[in-house]
Amino acid sequence: MRAVVQRVTEARVSVGDRVTGSIGPGLCVLLGISTEDGPGEVGWAADKIANLRIFSDDEGKMNRSLLDVGGEALVVSQFTLYGDTRKGRRPSFVKAASGAEAEALYADVVAALADLGVRVATGEFGAMMHVSLTNDGPVTIILDSP
Repeated sequence: MRAVVQRVTEARVSVGDRVTGSIGPGLCVLLGISTEDGPGEVGWAADKIANLRIFSDDEGKMNRSLLDVGGEALVVSQFTLYGDTRKGRRPSFVKAASGAEAEALYADVVAALADLGVRVATGEFGAMMHVSLTNDGPVTIILDSP
């Protein structure tokens, strides 16, 4: 799995004129699922996202997690995170998981985050979405499963 994690003051995702998910302070997570991912990566991703210490403590150091600050997560599926641009000018998406497989694992990550106590909002899997956010810091971290 690959995730682009952004610390935000607010974020929302919409499909057309309909807002499908919105959050206040927390993390906006763009989540890509690869052909090599399975149930083992689900727990890893949820734990990493929920416990990543990228929020400031009282001394201004990044020492608190999403769970520590009671933040929310907006999780948006994004297969283009597995776009390979090493050859040519058009990305290849052969490493991105197929729709049904990716959707199931995406839903499992969302559920695992909720099970950890995170309030989770989502986009709409497979839809053309518009994501808007206010990056706080800015802080942006890229996570790749082992």
